[in-house]
Amino acid sequence: MAELDIGKHCQIESCNLKDFLPFVCDSCSGVFCLEHRSREAHSCPEEPVKRETSTVGSTTSYPCSFEDCKGKELLPVICPQCDKHFCLAHRHQDDHKCEKLEVTKPRMAATKEFVQKIVESKDRSKTKRRTGAKNSATAAKVALMKLKLHAVGDKGLPQTERTYFQVYLPKGSKTSSQPMFFCSKWSVGKVVDFSASQAGLKNNNNVLTAKKLRLCHSETGEAFQMDETLLTLLSHPETPLYNGGNVILEYLDNECNGLEDVFDYITHT
Repeated sequence: MAELDIGKHCQIESCNLKDFLPFVCDSCSGVFCLEHRSREAHSCPEEPVKRETSTVGSTTSYPCSFEDCKGKELLPVICPQCDKHFCLAHRHQDDHKCEKLEVTKPRMAATKEFVQKIVESKDRSKTKRRTGAKNSATAAKVALMKLKLHAVGDKGLPQTERTYFQVYLPKGSKTSSQPMFFCSKWSVGKVVDFSASQAGLKNNNNVLTAKKLRLCHSETGEAFQMDETLLTLLSHPETPLYNGGNVILEYLDNECNGLEDVFDYITHT
């Protein structure tokens, strides 16, 4: 961040002192430090400029230009921006509300505003996710009743451990989807193997160079890790699977992390 350039150097070459509260000569308009502020101290070449002054006895004083201020100074204290007289109490731009003062937004306020926008954006995003998740959960409950009538799976599994999905099969398969049920404790790898067996799909997941049969999320297209369990996916905080919901099986390259277009599977059933 650039440093603030505050103050000015005294114009006397032998001095050149940087004064943070410089004085401007009323006659030559030169900028000087406290020591050289008087006309005599800097050998001012110009005739004194007549300004609005008041005389008390034999002493000339300079009244403050700030509204309602009764202060006076024996020497002129001129704002280098607006060129008006002020008392010592109002000599700074902020103090006399200088008409040429550049007001900048404080860094902290700008940062706070930026953070607030991010938080509001996330809140809106969370609201949309909750609404979408609620709709998906409701649809899955309705579909679950139908799936239980037709789904195929291991009949030896206890009813309490069964998880039902409409499994959408790879493009080019004889059928587009098939209802199946699995054990909720199974890993994704076991679900893939079991699904391939039930649907008669070619499974070369043990061949290093072959495309792998992967289980993918029906909304995000994400390919699940083979060692994840259905229980973990069913309890995912943001994009969970639902008992009675949909999943997609597809052959993917080894470096591929998911499907780009999931709607092509769901809409062609």
